[in-house]
Amino acid sequence: MSPYGKYRFETYKEPRATVPPSATLPVEWRRRQAELSAQPVQKPRGHLKGQQASEKIDTRITQGEILSFVRNMWRLFHGSRGESILDTPPSLANPVSQLCTQAQFDDPAYAFWCEKIGERPRFHRKQWEYCYILQALATNGVLAPESRGIGYGVGKEPLPAVMASYGCHVLATDQDAEAASTTGWTDTSQYSLTKNELNSRNLCDGPMCERLVELRVVDMNRIPDDLRGYDFTWSACALEHLGSLSHGLAFIEASLATLRPGGIAVHTTEFNCSSNHETLETQGLSIYRERDIVDLARRLKRQGHQITLNLHRGDLPLDRHIDVPPYSSEKHLKLMVEGYVTTSIGLLIRKRPH
Repeated sequence: MSPYGKYRFETYKEPRATVPPSATLPVEWRRRQAELSAQPVQKPRGHLKGQQASEKIDTRITQGEILSFVRNMWRLFHGSRGESILDTPPSLANPVSQLCTQAQFDDPAYAFWCEKIGERPRFHRKQWEYCYILQALATNGVLAPESRGIGYGVGKEPLPAVMASYGCHVLATDQDAEAASTTGWTDTSQYSLTKNELNSRNLCDGPMCERLVELRVVDMNRIPDDLRGYDFTWSACALEHLGSLSHGLAFIEASLATLRPGGIAVHTTEFNCSSNHETLETQGLSIYRERDIVDLARRLKRQGHQITLNLHRGDLPLDRHIDVPPYSSEKHLKLMVEGYVTTSIGLLIRKRPH
């Protein structure tokens, strides 16, 4: 019986690696991990059948290994030379800057954070982004009482309320109401005007949320100079809507200026899985290529910041499944957008220590 009784799962028999305990993780997370360690592996409803691990050792080269080899050869002789890039299945338990992949949905941390945001676990990249951001902040020790965080383009995300429930002081920012209406965010119910809307799922005690969460209008292309000294900052699939590829990358670098030395930035955005040359770049949406992400990481490291890239695309069935319009709400990790296959990438950056 799953400790998340209100959710329905399918049970698997294959073994899973345990998550190493960390003193920086919330006590509740570590306690739930201990409970889950005795449970069989559980996966979100809608999982594809026939994926049980074989009991025999298979020495054949897999398609994923071939693709990994080809990507590494390309990086060796092209733009990624000199940049250390991991190409092993990424872990949600110990996140770095990584892509959304099917295997991460199996991690106990995924079910834990889904419960925190009040959602049933499902194979959806937007839900993954929320879980990734919270896990990245937790493992870096900033999801804690009295930490100060600032979020951009928050809309009606559940994240500010969850952060406040851990005792964080949160500044939730977004564009002004007129701009939100012009760009269509109001029509799609993704724009918030009040603190109550940010806590509409009752993820945080009402008076506590009222005390710890503040709202402010901020243009992500022009971050005010008075926003400084925060312990962490985040955005969830917002920076690709800032007007161009360069506008989004400039925002990431500008967001680091709002942090104290050693502070943590976590941003998610669109990643082009189908081309490292051609891509989509419009006023309303830009899709980042590997070369864009690698160049960004290179610049950040030259400035003294810390970032580790893992660009493994995943090698399970849903990592190869391309969702097309009308998009699914259950199997939505990679999708076709304007002729390009895209998924979500999470960027985890630690600001230079001085």
